[in-house]
Amino acid sequence: MQYDDLIGIPFKDGGRDKTGLDCWGLAKEIYYRKGIDLPEFNISAMATNRITDALTKNKPLWKKLNKPEEYALVVIKLVCGGWADHVGVCIDNNKFIHAYRRTGVVIDRLPKWQSHIAGFYVPGWLR
Repeated sequence: MQYDDLIGIPFKDGGRDKTGLDCWGLAKEIYYRKGIDLPEFNISAMATNRITDALTKNKPLWKKLNKPEEYALVVIKLVCGGWADHVGVCIDNNKFIHAYRRTGVVIDRLPKWQSHIAGFYVPGWLR
């Protein structure tokens, strides 16, 4: 997985390029590098209710995995209520990359986020 050049890019609401990325923009970029075009969601990263609604509506398009694997989306619940409102992409079975408001694009350990993880998913149309 090619991602080193993404580390440190600042968080930007609605960001879709190297000047700034939000969590979905980062996921789209990583999947694009793998030759997969993820759907676009034009939702502010601050609109957690709308994000939750969009994730829930599109959940049937994704296949849930029993454990993390490279390129799987890590679906995370940060705010109370709803199913989830944040995503990252697994690098391996212990780490993931995500764009977070406080840090920009970083690599984090999955165990640190375990209590917030709603699941691991891959595009169902690929499997």
